[in-house]
Amino acid sequence: MVMWKKEEFDNYQTTDVLETANRLGLEKEKLIEMYRTMMKIRFFEEMADKQYALGKVHGTMHLSAGQEAVAVGSGFAIKKSDYLLNHHRGHGHFIASGADVNKMMAEFLGKDTGYCRGRGGSMHIADVTANNLGANGIVGGGLQLAVGVGIAIQMRKTDQLVLTIFGDGAANEGIFHESLNMAGIWDLPILYLCENNQYGMSANVNRVSAKTPFKARAEAYGIPGYYIDGNDVLAVYEFMKNASEHIRAGKGPVFVEAQTYRYFGHSKSDRNLYRTKEEIEYWKTVEDPIERFEGLLLQAGLLKVEEIKAMQDEINKEIEAAVTFAENSPEPDVKDLTEWVYA
Repeated sequence: MVMWKKEEFDNYQTTDVLETANRLGLEKEKLIEMYRTMMKIRFFEEMADKQYALGKVHGTMHLSAGQEAVAVGSGFAIKKSDYLLNHHRGHGHFIASGADVNKMMAEFLGKDTGYCRGRGGSMHIADVTANNLGANGIVGGGLQLAVGVGIAIQMRKTDQLVLTIFGDGAANEGIFHESLNMAGIWDLPILYLCENNQYGMSANVNRVSAKTPFKARAEAYGIPGYYIDGNDVLAVYEFMKNASEHIRAGKGPVFVEAQTYRYFGHSKSDRNLYRTKEEIEYWKTVEDPIERFEGLLLQAGLLKVEEIKAMQDEINKEIEAAVTFAENSPEPDVKDLTEWVYA
């Protein structure tokens, strides 16, 4: 059984949603929106998995079911004007930033109405007009790009930051250290989010990392580092909000490591032989981020069971409509093969 060290968290767990929401200035409507977005991400990913099984998705996929609290907590904490550099398991972050699930599903199915005209697929969805600079199939591929974006923001003197998201595997790449070193030297407006789901492909993070949590590495470069419960959406929101305020005040970059867990394998070719069914079931039943937040909302009287059911039905219809939109969309025209590929 893979467990994480709760005693090392900078903030252990939200137990009173009303007290926490009041402290963070979150209205009931915003809490419900966060919960709804978490379910929307889960339903989208489950539907994407079904479409892959039917042979409709081109290429592979890296699903993030189980990690919804990180996506929503971070997505709701930054501004629309901020920049996002995502990784290969980034569908949830894109949805949390307000992406259109119709265009996302069309991109998955390789259709011309997708965000990248069907050329990006699951791993490379981008929407530059919304400051989403794209996901990256290269492990740690966004870390060096974040430095460039951070320098541009600093030169323009705007009230923006760049959120760069990467996994625990990327934290063992050389570019991780180079990026943090440069950001630390120049006080760049970069918010580093390490989404630690405990496995880099099939290797457990503790077997391939000399020192965890990774926040110690950030602190070595003079960057404030935090290690938090990534399955607690309000804890994620609070730390990301505080981090963004620190950056906007001109105090330099911040590093947040969110401990979480993925239910699916690394990719669609992963047979999941390196972990037990019992381990996966534990995370699904005891630590599931959606059920944890749902329990708090029910306990506080902010949601009723029948309201949850109605919300689930509504989201299901939205995701099914996205599949219909994608299936009815045209294929890319071969005459435009090289468009939007080369500068």
